[in-house]
Amino acid sequence: MNTTPYHEALLALDGLHAEDPRRVTVEGQPQPLELWHAGRMSAWLEQLVESPSECLRLAVRAQHLKRWEVPRDDYPEGRVGYLTWRRDQGQRAGELTASIMREAGYSDAEADDTARMVRKQGLGRDPGTQAVEDCACLVFLENYFADFSRQVDHDHLIRIVQKTWRKMSPRAHELALALPMSDSARALVEEALAVRGSLGLAPNGQ
Repeated sequence: MNTTPYHEALLALDGLHAEDPRRVTVEGQPQPLELWHAGRMSAWLEQLVESPSECLRLAVRAQHLKRWEVPRDDYPEGRVGYLTWRRDQGQRAGELTASIMREAGYSDAEADDTARMVRKQGLGRDPGTQAVEDCACLVFLENYFADFSRQVDHDHLIRIVQKTWRKMSPRAHELALALPMSDSARALVEEALAVRGSLGLAPNGQ
């Protein structure tokens, strides 16, 4: 059966995601963490962008491509070490995604454009890059924020929420505020945004 370049590239990306040795349990079934994460990224894209392009779909799907191979602990502690690790991860993921796309039949221009979005170049100016960032922020707030908030001191956490919010589009803000939140998580977000009581959150985040 003939397949399109998009489906060939998507299958190749998900094949690499499935190699992640880390596991997450979803509805009682273990899944490779990266494959699950990619699925959540894609799901948010469908709510963020009407009729996203194939390149944007692939960029969103590839955002954490093979990230487990270069753990954060391989880099120095602190902000400089973190930013260097994140930059290198984006470069690696972008290059690999572009290679996969070329093999599937995409043009060099399409592959390079996708790699740029994976690297998050043009954030705040390019709609595709913004969509990738929005999806990443929403996946974080939806799935990691609650646990993360128990591991980081209060003031640091407030700054993280503020920085995350500044990187998001207005549409992503709307989706984030509609997420179910515990009372403690909602209080942190309200404090970080300094608009307590006017975020449009219903009781218990519903």
